[in-house]
Order: sequence, then structure tokens, then C-alpha cells
Amino acid sequence: MLMKKFLLIILSIFTMFCISANADEGKILPSQTGVVENVEYIDLDDGVTQTKQTIQVKILSGEFKGQTVELDNMLTGNPYYDIKLKKNTKVILHAEDNGNGVEFSIEDIKRAGTLGWLSFVFCALLLYIGRKKGLFSLFSIGLTVLLITHVLSPLILFGLNPVFATIIICIVSTAATMYLVGGFNAKSTSAVIGAILSLIFAGGLSYLTIITAHLTGFAEENSMFLYTAHPELDFISITISTMIIATLGAVMDVAMSIASTINEIYQIDLDKTVKELFISGMNVGKDIIGTMANTLILVYLGGSLPLILLAENIDLQKFINLNQVVTETASALIGSIAIVICVPFTAIAASQMIKHFSNKQEDININCN
Repeated sequence: MLMKKFLLIILSIFTMFCISANADEGKILPSQTGVVENVEYIDLDDGVTQTKQTIQVKILSGEFKGQTVELDNMLTGNPYYDIKLKKNTKVILHAEDNGNGVEFSIEDIKRAGTLGWLSFVFCALLLYIGRKKGLFSLFSIGLTVLLITHVLSPLILFGLNPVFATIIICIVSTAATMYLVGGFNAKSTSAVIGAILSLIFAGGLSYLTIITAHLTGFAEENSMFLYTAHPELDFISITISTMIIATLGAVMDVAMSIASTINEIYQIDLDKTVKELFISGMNVGKDIIGTMANTLILVYLGGSLPLILLAENIDLQKFINLNQVVTETASALIGSIAIVICVPFTAIAASQMIKHFSNKQEDININCN
């Protein structure tokens, strides 16, 4: 059975490369970067309010670097679809070989530069303020992103159950983050245990919610695009995975905060009992719950603000029963529940492990400060 699965994976990889090769032969070329050198506007009188931009673009990358091409860019008046260009705007060009030469079209405005300087500011502040722990945090962030993009995504596309794959990735990510930031000690281990138990609980609650609410797994247009490309995927399970991943960061934060608090209390007074450590952790957790749950709810509300504004034009009963509304609301509530349940889970694990397995000097020396 294992050999059969291994052969299937090898066959899938081989097929993927074959499809990729055929796609290259399908005359779709790599995208290019260009800069707008000139723009002319032409109003079209065809019964529809449209404006055509005739633009000259100088190609800045690839084998066509240095060439200037003239392209048409249609403006329909719909801001969702329109790409408004002006001189010196950098753009991404779609390139396609039609057999008689290469045709270019405007794909979108080049925006990666903005992400670049924002990332630089984030990394610089994290390293300046966090020092060594900030560096470890960057490593853990990079690892988590790589796990999701280069491990989780291929596993789901190969047919592995999305929920199972997500749980495994979350366990690896949680363990790596906790041990990198907190060191190899009882404190970090108890934080890992608390976070993982909370995520498993969130996964079970997500499944129950989707079944009882009859959610479809199609809460946004990206799901429809994915269905077009991969109709064989289990979109119910993908929705559950989405809810689990969205909860991961907040749960790790709460788990480490509780475990660190209990550890510090124990280092100050080694005579503290397990019960006293547990009560101290719960008292701190009560303060954390309010702010963290509020933060998570606000993140979802901020991301759904256009949908909330749309509620003004829809019957309230219809609105609150929309598939997208229920999915987003359930995600926020499940994340908040996971944060709340993480407090006792971590307090129990930390009070037991730190009391029985922690050594005062060991935790001070091994911890990555």
C-alpha cells in the first residue's frame, strides 16, 4: 500500500511537469515588466460609456528588454476591472506567442515594490526591538510561510485530506516557532501542547459548524477560481483548514504568554505548587482573553467591511443567512473560542511540566534570550 501511494505521488509529479511543459508549448510566455512612456485617451461612441487608453510601454525585463510596444487599455467605468495608467507607471505585461509573433497586453500595475519596503520596515523593527528573539521570529515566520506554500498546498493538490495535512503543518509550525523563540525547555513544550490541543479543538468545532450550518465551502470568488482549476478538491475540508490556519497565530501567542507567565512565577518562587501555578496562569489568561478575542474579531470585521456596508441594502434575515456571512462570522467565533480554550489547556500543561520537569538554571541558560 505504501509503495502504491509512493508510485502515485511520483506519477502525479511527473504529470505535473508534463503539463507544465505542454503549457510552455501552449505559447504562454513568462510575464515581463514594463514602464508606460506615453498615454493617449480615445472616447468610444458605441452606445456604452468606455474610454480607450492607447499607451506606449517600454519593456524592462526578459528577452524583449528595451523594445517599445503600443497597447490598448480599455476603461469601462468599473473600478474593479479598470487599470488606470499614466506616464512612468510600471506595469506587468502578459506575453503570448500566437505563431506570427509575440503579443503583449496589460496584466496589472506592478505593486511588488510597495510590499518590499513594507517588509523591510517590518524586519528592521523586529530585529532592532526583538534582537536575537526577533531574528528567531523571522526564521519561524519564513518557515511557516514555506510550510504552507511549498508543503501544505502540494499535499492538498495531491489528494491528501486538507484537514489532516493542515493539522500536521500546524504542529510542525507551532513546535518550530515555540522552540526557536522560547528555547528547548518545559515552558516551550507546554506552550506547544496547549496550542496544538486548541487547534485540534478548533478543527472539530469547524467541522461541526460547517455540517450544521450547511456551508458550501464557497465563501469567496477565489474558491470558484480554484474549483474551475481543481473541481476534484474537497472544499468543505479546505474551509475547515482555512479556519484552523487563521486561528494559529493568535493561539500560539496566548499559549506562549501563559506558559511564560507560569515559568516566571515558578522561577521566582520554587515552592509554588501545581495548583498555585495553574491559578496564576488562569488569572493572567483572563486578562489576555478579552484583548486577544477582540483583536481576532476586529481582524475579521475589518476584512469584511464591504460586506457589512452591503447589509444596508439587503433584508437583515437574508443577510445573516448568506453563506459568505455565516462562514466569516463562524471563522471569527471559532478563532475566539480557540483562544479562550487555549488558556486552561496551556495552564494545565505548563503548571504540570514546569513544576515537575523544569530546572531553574536550565530554563535560564537554555532559553534563547
